[in-house]
Amino acid sequence: MPHRIAGADLLAPITSTLRAMFGTDDLPGLAPGLLVPEISDARWVPTTRLIDGTHLPDLLDSAKHRWSASPHAAAALAWKAYTYWLSLPVVLGWASARRVPLLHPDDVLMHFEDQRPLLTLGFRRSVAVAVLPSDPLALSGLPEVRVVRDEAALLAALRSSLLDAHLTPLLDAIHGQVRVGPRTLLGSVSSGIAHGILRAADVLPGSTAEHIDTLLTTLGVEDLIELVPGPSGELTVQRKTCCLAFTLPQPKICAGCCIKP
Repeated sequence: MPHRIAGADLLAPITSTLRAMFGTDDLPGLAPGLLVPEISDARWVPTTRLIDGTHLPDLLDSAKHRWSASPHAAAALAWKAYTYWLSLPVVLGWASARRVPLLHPDDVLMHFEDQRPLLTLGFRRSVAVAVLPSDPLALSGLPEVRVVRDEAALLAALRSSLLDAHLTPLLDAIHGQVRVGPRTLLGSVSSGIAHGILRAADVLPGSTAEHIDTLLTTLGVEDLIELVPGPSGELTVQRKTCCLAFTLPQPKICAGCCIKP
């Protein structure tokens, strides 16, 4: 009979890394502990409702009103916020412990009720986690655990669930509503992943530059940013695309933007 491990324990390397990064479990874009305790709570709906178009106008309208943005800028900024918080647990899980939550849209829940972020994301308690044969979870016998053959298979599982099953259909749905180019949107994915890894550099094992290169190459977005030395020699992100924040009524030029002030 398999040894029972709580869902929170499956994600423990991720939640501990997030806590070390931000100094709290109360993050503006993620449910505490990542798991949604009660999915019957009417606030939470699966993110499939974005991809099928049911709640995509809600997301785009929220961004439009929050930033007084044009439709295409609202879409770009909504995507930037969404993909940062969605991708962060995945890339931190891989970089910290080679433990990857498989974020198919039906296993990711969202609500719009917290006024701090644009939206809040959380995972079903049954969310699957991909691991290597060397992970202690590999012998647990839990239905949520997917044991993959090797590092290459783990990265393939990361790409399949995050990009192919989730972000690409969402990008297509957004493009059906607003004419904003895929390179612009994918640039924010590349930048968000790089910023997340760099922010966690002090608590992650190994080389942050190598982590970023591996992840971005896996997702096919490695050509959309560069890592360049900052004022003190630290690595910083230089984008090759823009999130369109410069078009807002109060223009913003993000650090590392391809548009120079």
